Amino acid sequence: MIILAATPIGNLGDASRRLVEVLEAATIVAAEDTRVAQRLLAGLGVANRPRLIALHDHNERDRAGELVELARDQDVVLLSDAGMPTVSDPGFHLVEAAAAAGVAVTALPGPSAVLTALAVSGLPTDRFTFEGFLPRKQGERLSALRALAAEARTMVFFESPNRIAASLADIAAIFGDDRRVAVCRELTKLYEEVRRGGAAELAAWAADGVRGEIVVVVAGAPARAADPETALEQVLALVASGTRLKDAAAEVADATGLGKRDLYQAALQRRG
Repeated sequence: MIILAATPIGNLGDASRRLVEVLEAATIVAAEDTRVAQRLLAGLGVANRPRLIALHDHNERDRAGELVELARDQDVVLLSDAGMPTVSDPGFHLVEAAAAAGVAVTALPGPSAVLTALAVSGLPTDRFTFEGFLPRKQGERLSALRALAAEARTMVFFESPNRIAASLADIAAIFGDDRRVAVCRELTKLYEEVRRGGAAELAAWAADGVRGEIVVVVAGAPARAADPETALEQVLALVASGTRLKDAAAEVADATGLGKRDLYQAALQRRG
C-alpha cells in the first residue's frame, strides 16, 4: 500500500512511535527531499536504510505510476519535508493514481502546521478553510483576497518571510485594519512565536522583518446585514479585478442572500 507519513514540523520529539516503527521496516521511501529524509532517519535513530526515491512537485506526475506499481507488492512510505504529505506538499497525484489503480492508501496521523496554528491562534476553530500560499504578485494576491472578503470561516494561510509584511498589508486593505489575525512562526521550534492583533498592527510589526516558517490565521468576515448598495459595490469590485459580471453577481448573491438577477441588473445599469 501507499503510506502517507506525517513528520515533525520542527521538534523531532513529535514523531510518533508508529512513524519510527514504519520507517524501521520500510523498504521504499518516497521523499520530497531525500537529503531531508536521511536526516530524519538519523535524527530518529532509525538504523534501517530503505531505498529512497525523490518525489517532488516537478516529477510527481511522472513517477506516480511507477510508485503505484511498486506498492502492489510492498509498502511505499511517502514523506514530505515536514507535516502531512499532500497538504501544500507532494502526494496528491500519487494518491489520485493509487485510487484509480485500486491500490490501498493509508496515513500515519501526526504533526500539521495548519492545525497547530489554528489551535494556538485564539480564533474560532469550529469552521475554517485552508487557503495555502497567497499569490506572489500583489495584483493576483489582492484579487485572491477580494474573493475571500465575505468568507465567514476562519482562514489559514502559509506565507514566506519575504512576503509576510506585504501580505498582511494587503489583508488589512481588503479585510479591514482591525480584522483579527494571528501570525504563527517557527511552530514547535525553539523560537516559536505567536503574534495576535489587528491586520494593520501586525503589518507594521512585520515591516521590520520576520524570520522562519510562517502560518497566518485570519478571522472570518463578521456577520452583517446585507446592504444592496454595498453588495453592488462588491460586484463591481470583483468585475474590476477580472471576474465576469455573471460570476461576480452569483458570488456576492451567495454571500449576502440577495438576488443574483437583481445584482446583475443593477450592475449593468451602473456600468451603463
